[in-house]
Amino acid sequence: MADSIELRIIDRIKKARRGTIYFTESFLMFGNAKAVSKALERLTHKGELKRIATGLYARPILDPIIGPVNPPVDAIARAISKRDRARIIPSGDYALNLMGLSTQVPLQVVYLTDGSTRNVKIGKRSITFVHTAPKYLTARGELSGLALQALRTLGKNRVDDDEILKIQGFLKNEKKAHLEHDKLLAPVWIQKIFDSVINQLKE
Repeated sequence: MADSIELRIIDRIKKARRGTIYFTESFLMFGNAKAVSKALERLTHKGELKRIATGLYARPILDPIIGPVNPPVDAIARAISKRDRARIIPSGDYALNLMGLSTQVPLQVVYLTDGSTRNVKIGKRSITFVHTAPKYLTARGELSGLALQALRTLGKNRVDDDEILKIQGFLKNEKKAHLEHDKLLAPVWIQKIFDSVINQLKE
């Protein structure tokens, strides 16, 4: 029975691309939680899977120089949010880094969520989900939503002209309809930054 579960898990993961993220519950159709956990433990020892965090696994991505590596932090966070049926959006220093406004890669990656507040340790880094009001997660555009978080992190009195120009360049890749919707989620000073981009875009 144990070998059967292990073989069925191997068959499934080898049909997916490397870096695909799995949870213990991803394989419960093959057996009960205890038996599946044991099979995952054996596959981890064999190098078929890598344990990223408690109950969270991936088939390692093979880097030609450094060998097996974890999937990107954002992919892990989005897999967790999908499992939990929660919305998330990058926030704080991580939002600044994703937009190229900071070269510092934070060890603690923060996401706002309408799910539970929790922390997931990923090696030396961590993913922190912070529960927030739904209104902060209603942006329609991925780029404009990220820009809103970056601007809120910088603050009205700390954002400089170079940062505004960089954000406006970033926003030019967003759909005009999304910009028009998402600017209304922001205070007036951020709306003005959005408006300067909206006025340049065609319908």
